[in-house]
Amino acid sequence: MGGWLTMVRSVMIIAGEASGDLHGAGVVRELKKLNPSIDVFGVGGEKMKREGMNVVYHVNELGFMGFLEVIKHLPFIKVMEHTLEQIVKFKKPEVLVLIDYPGFNLRFARKVRHYGMKIVYYISPQVWAWHRSRVRKMRDLVDKMLVVFPFEADFYEKENIPVEFVGHPLLEVIETHFDEKNFRKRYGFDPKKKLLGLIPGSRRQEIEHIFPAMLRAARSVAEEEEMEIAVAVAPTLEEQYFRSMYNLNGVHLVKGATYDVMKFSSCAVVTSGTATLETACFGTPMIVVYRTSWLTYLIGRLLVRVHNIGLVNIVAEKQIVPELIQRRLTAGSLAREIRRIVTDENRTMRAELGELKKKLGPSGASKRVAKRIVELA
Repeated sequence: MGGWLTMVRSVMIIAGEASGDLHGAGVVRELKKLNPSIDVFGVGGEKMKREGMNVVYHVNELGFMGFLEVIKHLPFIKVMEHTLEQIVKFKKPEVLVLIDYPGFNLRFARKVRHYGMKIVYYISPQVWAWHRSRVRKMRDLVDKMLVVFPFEADFYEKENIPVEFVGHPLLEVIETHFDEKNFRKRYGFDPKKKLLGLIPGSRRQEIEHIFPAMLRAARSVAEEEEMEIAVAVAPTLEEQYFRSMYNLNGVHLVKGATYDVMKFSSCAVVTSGTATLETACFGTPMIVVYRTSWLTYLIGRLLVRVHNIGLVNIVAEKQIVPELIQRRLTAGSLAREIRRIVTDENRTMRAELGELKKKLGPSGASKRVAKRIVELA
């Protein structure tokens, strides 16, 4: 493989969110192993940067979501598109790797398609759930889909788009920093009390819609059941953000050990997204929650074609954990669900979460993706 490998000089990657930065970092690392002199550049975050990527735009600059927010940031998006296109002209990468972030990525792919590079889409946009109209665009734009769920491979095959199931990259990164005793000691938890984990996500807009109900529900159950509350603070946020916004008396903020919160909690309340899958990998019983602005939700409901919103339920292809969405998410309804989980043994939920993990395929997704990128080039 070495002979033609050295011909791959440069790869552009666009990952617009924290989860994209996490999964993109594995790909950058494996590309550098295959060819240490390869130039990898584009949009990413600290993790991709640490692996040797030249970050032109940082994911922290792209934390807006929802229809109104995107409209407000259109001037910035246009400038970013133009700048990245000029870089494509100048650097002439052999491969463009798109990681999720479909609103921007598909539009950008159309803009630069004529420059002749191969286009790989890794971590598919959820077109099987909504925006099926995007599938037609993808057929014309994408040379290869590298997908992380088995059902996505079936979906794209039916749409005549070249596809390969590479396994889920989460399996490479899911590991805790501490054993339970040291985790509790490090963050000041009572060794005798059970933990109630809150995983509110990394986007401030979402947190402001969701976290107040999470906190009220957790407080009410923790008091009755003699539990302690652990709030997982995303790496892109500061603890001070939570302290300045909310009354956190008696609540433990945990930064830099989200997986430990997921693993050692008796029950977790998780904002819908990749974090539901991460929590599932530890077999921890959970409740999936989500709330956004009514406009965003109503438009979303018109487009969404799946019954469940939580990835954990979508991948399982049935509801294995409860979901509280929009107006169903109240402190009262959430407290009831938490109570039900912490007072029950939940053997069925734990067993189904164990089966779900098997669906994520074998470890080593990043290595497979890097190999496909250089083969395509």
